[in-house]
Amino acid sequence: MSSLYWLDDSCIEFPATHLALDEPNGLLAIGGDLSPDRLINAYCHGIFPWYNEDEEQNILWWTPSPRAVIIPDQLHISRSFSKFLRNTAYTHSFNRDFPAVLSACQAPRATQDGTWIGSAMKDAYVQLHQQGFAHSIEIWDADNRLVGGLYGLALGRVFFGESMFSRTPNASKCALYHLCNVLIEKEFSLLDCQVESPHIMRMGAILLNRNDFEYWLRQAINTHTSLKTTF
Repeated sequence: MSSLYWLDDSCIEFPATHLALDEPNGLLAIGGDLSPDRLINAYCHGIFPWYNEDEEQNILWWTPSPRAVIIPDQLHISRSFSKFLRNTAYTHSFNRDFPAVLSACQAPRATQDGTWIGSAMKDAYVQLHQQGFAHSIEIWDADNRLVGGLYGLALGRVFFGESMFSRTPNASKCALYHLCNVLIEKEFSLLDCQVESPHIMRMGAILLNRNDFEYWLRQAINTHTSLKTTF
C-alpha cells in the first residue's frame, strides 16, 4: 500500500512517482517549499503543487494518472470558434503582463470558494517568470483591456499549463489557440493540462497513463540541453 511522503526544505528530491496514492488520485507528497529549484525538479518529473490558499503550511504535490495533455498540432478548432477567430478584434501577446495574468487566475471563480493560488504560490511563479521559465499569454480586446489569458512553465519542449481565465466569451480559448501555434512553431511535443475537464477535452486533449506521460516527458526534456525557451 502506498503512503504519503513528507518532504522538508533540505532536499529537493521527490519519491518515485509510482508511489503516488490512487485516492486521492496522484497525491504523492506533502511539505517542502516552493523554491525555483524544487519546482523545476518537480515539473521535470511530472509533479506539480496544488493546494488551497489556507493550506500553505502543508504544500501538496501531485502526479495524477491519467494525465490530460494536448498535442499542439492536434488542438481541436470547432467551426464556430474558427469563425470567431476570423471575426474577432482580440489581439494577443506573450509575457507582456505576467503579474496581471497571474492575478486574474488567482481571483476566485463564481463556482469556487477561495483560490488555490495563494501568496506563496504567486510569489514562486513570479520568480520563475523572472528567471525565464514561466510564461504568460494575454488576450486583449479592442480597447486594450485584458480579457483572458493563461500561464505556465516551458521546460525543454513541454509547456506545463497552470491556469487560465476568461472575462469575455472565448478569451481563454484564444489564449490556448495562440499558445499552441507558438508551441508548434518551436517544435514542442506536449502541452500538459494536468487533469481533464470538459473544456480542454472539447479542445482536443487526450489522456495518457502515468508511464506513457513520463516517457513523453523524458523525451521532450532530456533530449534538449537547455530547459529555457524564449517566447
